[in-house]
Amino acid sequence: MTALVELDDVSKYYGNIRALEGVSLEVHAGGITCVLGDNGAGKSTLIKIIAGLHRHDGGTFSIEGEETSLGSPREALDRGIATVYQDLAVVPLMPVWRNFFLGSEPTKGKGPFRRLDVRTMRETTRAELLRMGIDLRDVDQPIGTLSGGERQCVAIARAVYFGAKVLVLDEPTAALGVKQSGVVLKYVAAARDAGLGVVLITHNPHHAYLVGDRFVLLKRGVMAGSHKKSEITLDELTRQMAGGSELEDLRHELERAPAPRHVGGHDLGH
Repeated sequence: MTALVELDDVSKYYGNIRALEGVSLEVHAGGITCVLGDNGAGKSTLIKIIAGLHRHDGGTFSIEGEETSLGSPREALDRGIATVYQDLAVVPLMPVWRNFFLGSEPTKGKGPFRRLDVRTMRETTRAELLRMGIDLRDVDQPIGTLSGGERQCVAIARAVYFGAKVLVLDEPTAALGVKQSGVVLKYVAAARDAGLGVVLITHNPHHAYLVGDRFVLLKRGVMAGSHKKSEITLDELTRQMAGGSELEDLRHELERAPAPRHVGGHDLGH
């Protein structure tokens, strides 16, 4: 099956600085590809390339088998790629339905009589959220009154409604507790079950392993590993993510030196 999005040996440089080098990944319909890495690993640069914010400098970027180079986020959206950033682009004091349609508001009437179709927006928002399993009793409440997890879920439902084929999620659980993270991961899985290809950017291997089908590990801008779920355990994924051998070296460094056996002339062993 042709991948919805495929990066093959993609690189990105900012002057002399290597932000990404030789990164490859595939995103398939109904699948979740997790990109794992610590701060500075290159996750943000990867998002910017897929989202159309930055052009890649090397390698190939293909959408549904067609090699491309996106020039803007609007171009990415037109090609079916929606990106939900960690700092969600919402207007906190506006109602949920208004945020759901922000920038794409349906209208009714013509000419000077044209106005926002508020009823349609309210009903559609409620129905679409319900379809994703989000039961919001009041879509008139300001979106700022929702929890962080609920706001992420509204953004995911919005992307599904507006016809996204690929959903890129930037650290959606980073600032959330365990329960809220679980809520978000449930809706990430719902987007996958709706047939979308999902790219989940995270530094949490436990969250990744719960929903992911493929895992790409980044370290200082290069690939440190690429695995299907059937090929790797959570323990091994966590070990690789934490930099297993480096951690082992650090453990040896931090091990306490043996305590001195004599203090003030007294032998501590007796």
